[in-house]
Amino acid sequence: MARVIFYEKPGCKNGTRQKVLLTAAGHEVVAYSLLTEPWTAERLRSFFGDRSVAEWFNRSAPRVKSGEVVPENTDEQTALLLMLKEPLLIRRPLLEVGDRREVGFDVEKIDAWIGLKPVDESFQEMSENLMSKDLQGCAHGNGHHHDNHHNHKGGCNHH
Repeated sequence: MARVIFYEKPGCKNGTRQKVLLTAAGHEVVAYSLLTEPWTAERLRSFFGDRSVAEWFNRSAPRVKSGEVVPENTDEQTALLLMLKEPLLIRRPLLEVGDRREVGFDVEKIDAWIGLKPVDESFQEMSENLMSKDLQGCAHGNGHHHDNHHNHKGGCNHH
């Protein structure tokens, strides 16, 4: 069982699902707000490993969706400066276990890293159900128009 430091946007539905999955697998989840964390460029950079700069970005961020920020055309230095100024641009969640850091919630990668099998059979169905969903990015509730989902500050409206 691992102690998972979990940087999220509080209130985001997918973040909640991700934490449930980790907890059901017996991990201790310590959640922090990605938006209020006092990031430094060096510390933030350590979560991205050898991923391309475009993979560092939250595709649901308003400035990315509007085309104002184009991840594919952004160099490492600029990306970090933008993210320090506007943490909504950071792909979520950022995960830290021991010395290893990761970005995003790739179920297969996390399962191979720390394990996502439920510790109790009663969690089995729920965990399989959650793992079958796309747990990357921002989850949109049914019946909500995409444009109305994010408030003008780029946050989730659904809590």
